[in-house]
Amino acid sequence: MIRLLQISDPHFGTEKPKVLEAAIELARTQSPDLIILSGDITQRARRSQFARAHRFTRQLQKPVLAVPGNHDIPLFNLYARLFNPYGNYQSVFGQALEPEFENSQLLVIGVNTTRPSLHKNGKVSTEQISRVAMRLSEAKPEQFRVVVEHHPVRAIEASDTVNLLIGREQAIPTWVDAGMDIILGGHIHLPYVLPLYGRRGIAGRKAWTVQAGTAVSKRVRGKVPNSINLIHYRPVKGKPQCVVEQWDYAGESQAFLSVKSTALTLSREH
Repeated sequence: MIRLLQISDPHFGTEKPKVLEAAIELARTQSPDLIILSGDITQRARRSQFARAHRFTRQLQKPVLAVPGNHDIPLFNLYARLFNPYGNYQSVFGQALEPEFENSQLLVIGVNTTRPSLHKNGKVSTEQISRVAMRLSEAKPEQFRVVVEHHPVRAIEASDTVNLLIGREQAIPTWVDAGMDIILGGHIHLPYVLPLYGRRGIAGRKAWTVQAGTAVSKRVRGKVPNSINLIHYRPVKGKPQCVVEQWDYAGESQAFLSVKSTALTLSREH
């Protein structure tokens, strides 16, 4: 069994202390194999905010794979945005902006969809699309194939279509056909799971987009609470099993509680 804990959009600098403590406790009790930070780790990419994020990840006591979000690039410090946009991020999470994690049952591929030239939108290049497709095609049959980036690739609210990843029309069918099982994202602070398809549409291979809400920030979306995703994968021969659990923060109990479970059908044809 593989367990992934997806923590997205914590926006350190706006975190709520009790929710932060509950997130640490959730990681302790669920003991995931890997913790994934899918962007907007800080509010304004300041050193102090990355220092807070660093303390948080150390408390989790598990391997962490992170990709940057648009908030992880300086906004008001124009010199840093132009000449060293990822300097503070890399001081905590390392030089790799597109890290990977791999073992016998798992392949996780990070994709940096941020662009210093863009304010908040995300974009994926043809070079990135090709690189990720190649890595997916190299995966072993028993490996769970996960792509991580910040910006959504499908929306459930019409107002969120402006936030969709630029280049998704080419990237998603290519990655689905190459063997992607799920793609993890954030940015819009709204958790949901939707299917994705390759070039043959519903007649072909299917994958899934798994969006997370904001994990610990006070910047919640309307009445949507803070939330974290816990993803279970079991490499059953011929029929791999995957379940996405949505855990929402409950103020009454000051803890994250499992509120929704979605079973995903995974295919090994590509």
